[in-house]
Amino acid sequence: MPRASGPLTEALARRTVLLDGGLSNQLTAQGCDLSGGLWTGRVLDERPDQVRAAHTAYARAGAEVLITSGYQIGPGHPRAAALLRRSVDLAARAAEAAEQEVWVAASVGPYGAVLADGSEYRGRYGLSVRELVAFHQPRIEALLDAGPDVLALETIPDPDEAEALLTVLARTGAPAWLSYTVAGGRTRSGAPLPEAFALAARSPQVIALGVNCCDPADVLPALEAAAATTAKPLLAYPNDGSVWEAATGTWHAPAGEAPWPTAAWRRAGARLIGGCCRIGPDRIAELGADVRG
Repeated sequence: MPRASGPLTEALARRTVLLDGGLSNQLTAQGCDLSGGLWTGRVLDERPDQVRAAHTAYARAGAEVLITSGYQIGPGHPRAAALLRRSVDLAARAAEAAEQEVWVAASVGPYGAVLADGSEYRGRYGLSVRELVAFHQPRIEALLDAGPDVLALETIPDPDEAEALLTVLARTGAPAWLSYTVAGGRTRSGAPLPEAFALAARSPQVIALGVNCCDPADVLPALEAAAATTAKPLLAYPNDGSVWEAATGTWHAPAGEAPWPTAAWRRAGARLIGGCCRIGPDRIAELGADVRG
């Protein structure tokens, strides 16, 4: 079945849509080397067939949205534009081969992801909104050249960076979702969630907003804060509750993983549900059963 036949917004008006899971853990499971500052971008550059295989694994698990692999590709890379376009093409090929309708979401990671030092979990980079606009605009333009269905403005730690991204988005008119990474009822930079979500809710290009790459326990309070500011569809794709240590490049796993309260997330307004880091195809298949139920 070739890609998705209608806009993602139409599907979200009718039902909950299943996102994919963590790309990095799936590439690791496939034997790929993610060392170095580019992370999944290294595989995108050196072994694109493995990126397509990872997308295919999630599509076979039932994912209806595939998020592309250019999260850490910044404008400083000598082939940034080509790699970003390649990331969309690889996901689109996997989508076209899927048995179900599948949308392609072009990943636009935060400035901190390109630094590869964990800054996306802190924010407040010391840059102005104008400087962040200059950083993100060429990335977004390159991604849109490849024709994704939607932009995924994801793992955003800071309303200032959200403002920069929304400024670029307004210039393009493209649809996007925006998801913050959160902890303890605030964005990772410490901003209150109501004002952070209100900023995104005002953008006519934002078709959904919510959280990703956070502890599952932080999802429901964040969704409730978002629902208090907007009637737009919400989204949630947390990690497994592990904590990333940038200095060593390792995850510290939680002692035990509780079942995700996806029914409560849906009651709060979540219409896009999936997983982020350390959530693989098997878990996405389980989430699909929950979503369909």
